[in-house]
Amino acid sequence: MMKRVLTLVAASALLGLAPAAAADFSFGFDWGNLRKCTSGNPNTVPNPRFRLRGVPAGTASIQFRMVDLAVPSYPHGGGTVKYAGESTIQPGAFQYRSPCPPGGRHTYEWTAVARDASGKVLGQAKARKAYP
Repeated sequence: MMKRVLTLVAASALLGLAPAAAADFSFGFDWGNLRKCTSGNPNTVPNPRFRLRGVPAGTASIQFRMVDLAVPSYPHGGGTVKYAGESTIQPGAFQYRSPCPPGGRHTYEWTAVARDASGKVLGQAKARKAYP
C-alpha cells in the first residue's frame, strides 16, 4: 500500500499537478445594496462583498474581473487586492463598472485569480449571479 501511495505522489509531481488546495478555491458574492446602473461615472462603484473559501497556500494577491455573459465585450473591469488570510473581501477594496444590463436581467461572472508574491497563478475560481 505504501508503495502505491508513493507512486501516486511521484506521478503527481512529475505531471505538475496542482496541490489539492488549489482545486478547493472558490468564492461567493452578493451585490449588496447596489442600485441599478450606477456606473454613470465609470470605476466609482465599490466591489461586492466576496466570501472566499479554500484560498491556495502562499497566495499574496487575488485579481477579480467581472464579465457580463450576455455582452462579454463590455469592459466592466475589476481589481487586485493584497491577500493576508482573510475570508472576506469587503466592498471598497477596488472599483469597477457596475452592472447595467440592457434590456433587463443579465448574468454576470466574476473570476478570481490567486497569485503568489512572484505573480505565479496558484488557483482560479468563478462565481455567477444574475442582476438585478
